[in-house]
Amino acid sequence: MTSRFYYILALLGYFGLFLLLVLWTVYLAPPTIFPISIVLLFYVGPLLIPMRGLLYGKLYTHAWLHFMALFYFTIGVMVAAANVEERLYALIQVALSIMMFVGSMMYVRVKAREKRALQTESES
Repeated sequence: MTSRFYYILALLGYFGLFLLLVLWTVYLAPPTIFPISIVLLFYVGPLLIPMRGLLYGKLYTHAWLHFMALFYFTIGVMVAAANVEERLYALIQVALSIMMFVGSMMYVRVKAREKRALQTESES
């Protein structure tokens, strides 16, 4: 498969996760202990950091996105195990974080191979 496919997979996982977390926090199951704004800041805020590099297809950003995907995967698994009422949302979060992880990991791998192939062609 081409790097474009994996790039789109990473973007779908990223923006799907972003949208899910905002909807989950604001409408579907708002927090009762903390203010919504604080929960959004700590839960959704980290997703804003790599957005620019992700949209420009930077390999370095995609490489670091793996760690963020693992963070959201872990949170999703913990919520799915602990909270029956929010289990569906947590499982969707797990699926989207896996999409983001696989998409960004394979995008870096395939894109690096494509760049190396172009370099060897231009040297020949």
